[in-house]
Amino acid sequence: MEQQKLTERVLRVGVAFSFIYPPISAFFNPYAWIGYFPQFMTNQTAISSLTLLHIFGIIELCIGISILCGKKVSIPSLIASLFLFLIIVFNLSQMDVLFRDIPILLMALLLYSIERKKY
Repeated sequence: MEQQKLTERVLRVGVAFSFIYPPISAFFNPYAWIGYFPQFMTNQTAISSLTLLHIFGIIELCIGISILCGKKVSIPSLIASLFLFLIIVFNLSQMDVLFRDIPILLMALLLYSIERKKY
């Protein structure tokens, strides 16, 4: 039982970190992150790319904090999985950077699976 709790905590910290770090980094260096938005999002919206980046960052922070501190993390884990899947799919040309998102996606799915079995 203790091993399972430790495993879950490590998964939570790992997935949460991957959602908390980018918006903080994007606040200080936004142009390093804007390029990951698909062009249809930046070209077809009335919102500037910078505003879109920070809105997305707020959502990422909410997901990361919910996974890190929440009691029931199945929903934020599922949302995190969806976000990661979409980031990967829409940026396949940047796989040299995004290959790290695949293990994080799998970690989020595992965390979702663990949490679903609890309830």
